[in-house]
Amino acid sequence: MPGLATSLTTMTLPLLAAGESPITSFFGLLAMVLVMSVLMALILTKAKQSLLVGYFVVGVVIANSGLLWFVGADKDDPVIGHLAELGVILLMFTLGIEFSLSELKHLWRIALFGGGLQVALTGLLAGLGAKWAGLPGPECAVIAVGVALSSTAVAMKSFQELGQPHNPGARAALGVALFQDIFVILFILILPAIYGLGEGTLAGGIGIALGKGILFLGAVMLFGKYVNEPLLHLVARTRSRELFTLTVIALCSAVALAGQMLDLSLSLGAFAAGLVVSESIYSHRILSDILPFKDLFLTIFFVSVGLMIDVGALLEDWVFVLVGTLVILVVKGSIVLGAVRLMKLPLRPALLAAASLASTGEFSLVLLAQAGAYRAFDPAVMQLLLACTAVSMGLVPSLMRGATPFGKWLEARVGHKLPTGEGLEHGLSTRQMQDHAVICGFGPVGRALNESLRRCGVDTLVLEMNADTVAELKRGKQAVLFADATHPEALDLAGIERARMVAFTFPAVESTLAALPLVRERNAEVCVFGRAKFQNEVEQLKAKGVNVIHDECESAGAMIRSAMGVYQRADLDDKEIDEIAHPA
Repeated sequence: MPGLATSLTTMTLPLLAAGESPITSFFGLLAMVLVMSVLMALILTKAKQSLLVGYFVVGVVIANSGLLWFVGADKDDPVIGHLAELGVILLMFTLGIEFSLSELKHLWRIALFGGGLQVALTGLLAGLGAKWAGLPGPECAVIAVGVALSSTAVAMKSFQELGQPHNPGARAALGVALFQDIFVILFILILPAIYGLGEGTLAGGIGIALGKGILFLGAVMLFGKYVNEPLLHLVARTRSRELFTLTVIALCSAVALAGQMLDLSLSLGAFAAGLVVSESIYSHRILSDILPFKDLFLTIFFVSVGLMIDVGALLEDWVFVLVGTLVILVVKGSIVLGAVRLMKLPLRPALLAAASLASTGEFSLVLLAQAGAYRAFDPAVMQLLLACTAVSMGLVPSLMRGATPFGKWLEARVGHKLPTGEGLEHGLSTRQMQDHAVICGFGPVGRALNESLRRCGVDTLVLEMNADTVAELKRGKQAVLFADATHPEALDLAGIERARMVAFTFPAVESTLAALPLVRERNAEVCVFGRAKFQNEVEQLKAKGVNVIHDECESAGAMIRSAMGVYQRADLDDKEIDEIAHPA
């Protein structure tokens, strides 16, 4: 190893002698990005605004305030671009996992007809506008699709914050968003052919690209069934969270790389990897493990986009930014409103859906980045698109808050009735569960509790870490997540904020105490049950407000009753037995 040490020393000394290291500038920039993102997030959380837009602002401030000088970096630092690319890959992987075939089954009408009409009309108008501005054909196509896409992340989060995740408008918006997701994936697939990088004619290149993509997705699905599923099952048996997370990230990276090696994009490969596990028993566990990584790199992605915005150039063209944003919001919002109204959605939910999807979104930026790799956009056009996307996304929460009062006012003026939305019934998704019981662990106690509650008509959701048990419950149509109750993402996926009861059916007090603050943070009123073996554990749980089932005391009571039966004695009634078994 002396040779290796000598080589490392030889490589390091010149950097130290120069007084500056590329690693130092990178970590300085990364630290600045993360610290400022936290501060901006705190401000926007108080103002109830979109955090994603705040990350744009962080990038703009850093790039245009001279702060880069303090860390010896510049806004064109390639490492930030690489991290942004990683953020896109994880974003697409998550999209693949979250892409719900069950949701599509229930929302296919609004997705196919409403979403198809919205994308077609919005894309046509945007493409004609780009053509009128004199842009080349490929750029016109990219702008047409980019403007047709909406910010699903901002829309769905805003519905949650408004307390209306089950509103018919939210269901309609989800259906349209599902169509947008499918469409943009197909468009990214044929993007090289559109830029003339395919084989033969344009039509031939598109056909070859689609064929190659279909074959790739088919191969990935076979890989998922015969390799991925058995591998994850083997890893899950180890009960090692670290190994499971490492396996998931390795899977995502390998499939994404395979997509690139076949002249498909990394993002498409990542989406395919997510799609493979979307219907498996591990999807929720994978999602809970990946979400923290995705949030981190997605933050960096949006900041990196903000770093590309030149405030000086935008100030000169602020009129174009203002007009462009208004045109997008008004025209696109009107198209969405008309599309969902044609699907017989009532006026007020239709206005809410239109407000949620009126902006361009994060995948518009992903598409622009993908297209820029084939041919750079005109800088002025790129600045305008970035600014309009940032501003329109930032206005979505405010538009949604104003949509319901405006709908009420409009209904009062025109005497419009509010019928029930058609074709928007809920799928069997944990996102729609309300007032349910979350049962953590499915041993004998959890199984008995679950069966009792279901017989009483109570909806239940099980969190279990045994893959065989999860598979069995899924076959029985039981709502179940392969997830750990001590993970905050798992509790969010279980809808803990909407649950009435949480039961920790295993006597592992350390796990119960670890999960309890996360549960209380999301739902302070939820009733919590826990098990304990020993008296000191009972006191710990009771101090935290947990309804405790003391195993030793319950066993003592059961044994006393059994002993009385052996001697055929009835000297003690149930109250006396409980007093003996449960001493103060």
